[in-house]
Amino acid sequence: MTERAKAFYYRQTGGIRISVRPVFLPERSQPAKGQYVFAYFVRIENVGAETMQLRTRQWLIHDSIGEETVVEGEGVVGEQPVLARGQVHEYQSFCVLKSPNGFMEGKYFFFGPDSVAFPADIPRFHLQASEPADHH
Repeated sequence: MTERAKAFYYRQTGGIRISVRPVFLPERSQPAKGQYVFAYFVRIENVGAETMQLRTRQWLIHDSIGEETVVEGEGVVGEQPVLARGQVHEYQSFCVLKSPNGFMEGKYFFFGPDSVAFPADIPRFHLQASEPADHH
């Protein structure tokens, strides 16, 4: 039996390319208590001509039980990276759902040399806790 390939999500808005890879963390999750923990790995790449700074973010977290949470804040994991042409910023974060399925999506807001906000779409990515096979 082969392991299912890890899902990979990608979106490019203007000169900003964003890719996300979510991973379910069974060792951190407690399904009996309604806690499903997911890590997600984000790669942000400036493929445009101008230097851009990521200033703020806005996430929508959707849980399949019907809850939606909007998270807004400055930067990503405490940083506001400046990306010149060709530069990449990578980070990882996590979220907790109350059910085994959901999705996240959102926007990063960048500022370029003209100081005008540029929203870059974060692709919608699915969070799915795979049920472990029963080998007993």
